[in-house]
Amino acid sequence: MRNFRLILFAALLAGSAFRANAQQELMISQYMFNGLFLNPAYAGSHPYAGATAVHRSQWTGMSGAPRTNLLGIDGPIRGNNMGLGLTFSHDMIGVSRDMEVAGHYAYRIRTGKNGHLAFGLKAGLAMYTANLNELIYWDQQDAVYQQNISNATVGKFGFGLYWRNERSFTGLSVPMIYAADRKVTSAINSLKEHFFTQHYYLNAGHVFELNEHFDLKPSVLVKYQPQAPPEVDLNLNVLFKDRFWIGAGYRTGDAVVAMVEYQISRMLRAGYAYDMTTSNLRRYNGGSHEVMLGIDLGQEPIQIKNPRFF
Repeated sequence: MRNFRLILFAALLAGSAFRANAQQELMISQYMFNGLFLNPAYAGSHPYAGATAVHRSQWTGMSGAPRTNLLGIDGPIRGNNMGLGLTFSHDMIGVSRDMEVAGHYAYRIRTGKNGHLAFGLKAGLAMYTANLNELIYWDQQDAVYQQNISNATVGKFGFGLYWRNERSFTGLSVPMIYAADRKVTSAINSLKEHFFTQHYYLNAGHVFELNEHFDLKPSVLVKYQPQAPPEVDLNLNVLFKDRFWIGAGYRTGDAVVAMVEYQISRMLRAGYAYDMTTSNLRRYNGGSHEVMLGIDLGQEPIQIKNPRFF
């Protein structure tokens, strides 16, 4: 009986996305080290090229739970005044699959002595699939479930602002400001003009130097979507001897997060995050696991006296 309830809940969770009541953008816990996944203006914000891969298994042990794979590559061009980036994402939840490839462009201007403000644009193409006949539902005549969606192409466009200096950052972004998703809305007979809706992100952080061995980095991420309650991520990370990060976070109404990151070498870094669910779902899952691997290339990017803060 319990397995049946889990399967039914997962089906309903997936089905809610077709009414645009569920959040549709990707969610990761280690966002503070991987800004390109949230904001196109982050592209090329370091004076070297970098790549990051992330795998997230959410709500482990629950049928139909979200699983996400991400890959991001970015670097500066034209004397660090501009940046280019490329992201690939594969998101699975319930009966739906969303695979997207996107290009990112950022243009930076100097602000003050050490600050830079970047304006970013994102353009991507997604392939959306939903096997609706696998859902468990009550209304057999509901037109939403009468046909599957197979590799529907969706064009997505986003925008962002990103300011940073050596120890602080602030970002504002709408990763999907417009979606050409008529194929999806037509397939599900939606009364809305668009199936995919805008999500707004505001994030900021600062690194405080405590002493020669420890740095403290608080950060916050506010997520807003008009058809869902606002969500806030509060995080606090400690850097030890410029090599080892350990931190904790709280996501309102959802989870408590523990995370670590280690600078393996000047080029290679690895991280792990565990989310312990605090909502009513905690009775049905074993939490969420997220692993990250990053590489930074060119011009000796990571120095022991100059770590990568974000």
